[in-house]
Amino acid sequence: MAYSWSETEVEAAVEDYFNMLRLEIAGRKYNKAKHRRALMERLNGRSDGSVELKHQNISAVMIEMGIPYIDGYKPRSNYQRTLLPKMVANYLTNNPELQTLFQQDSDVVPSIPSVMDFLAAFEDPPNSEEKRTPVTAEPQAIYNPAGVNYLEREAQNHFLGDAGEEFVINYEKARLIYAGKTALADRIEQISFTIGPSAGFDIHSFEKNGTDRFIEAKTTKYGKNTPFFVTPNELEFSRKNSDRYFLYRVFKFRTDPRMYTLHGHLQDQCKLKPSQFLASPV
Repeated sequence: MAYSWSETEVEAAVEDYFNMLRLEIAGRKYNKAKHRRALMERLNGRSDGSVELKHQNISAVMIEMGIPYIDGYKPRSNYQRTLLPKMVANYLTNNPELQTLFQQDSDVVPSIPSVMDFLAAFEDPPNSEEKRTPVTAEPQAIYNPAGVNYLEREAQNHFLGDAGEEFVINYEKARLIYAGKTALADRIEQISFTIGPSAGFDIHSFEKNGTDRFIEAKTTKYGKNTPFFVTPNELEFSRKNSDRYFLYRVFKFRTDPRMYTLHGHLQDQCKLKPSQFLASPV
């Protein structure tokens, strides 16, 4: 029978997670299985699968805090809603140098990676997380001791966005040329440069039959499950042009860029949560 993790066990798991995250952000290789085995020696008879799930739970907490997470640990949100966020917050408070690391990394713009086959970078979007237990109440807000959403800070990095759009344009050109539509490939336009945010999308491309394909590109150096941010204008454009609208999510842009697409009105494709509120005195 499964039993709850103790505070000491959770503290050890959080410490191990951040040790791996430091290495990942620095671009240094490490062995997740080796880390798990070493951690298991400090725990109360936990299995390899149990430790992996705990690391996935920590990823979910990190994302809710707006902090980069370990790419190899897909976020799972069925975690101890009080203890785990508390221990993550404690670790961040006791290791303030991490805030500098996250801030610097959110501002980094890697060179556009060389890709031999742009079409091979495409993959399916993330699957919806299966809920093992019914949600009976809204989850409590998670305290982030830094008060900074580094995922949002990265999303506001215009230089990274421009690099991602160039990657998507190269992909679109490869897609159309492969289909024998070189003339259409030559007509692809980066609308974010010629018109700007008011257009509601970034790239004007085409289907193989010549009809319009409107593309919004969102780029991150982090993993596939990293949330992205959309403006009301982008959301409305996706509604009005749902048949021709595609969001291209570029991820792992640091070294191994990958990409998936969402087609249609974003409200039908994503879980939308307000990230800011406009407050006026009553």
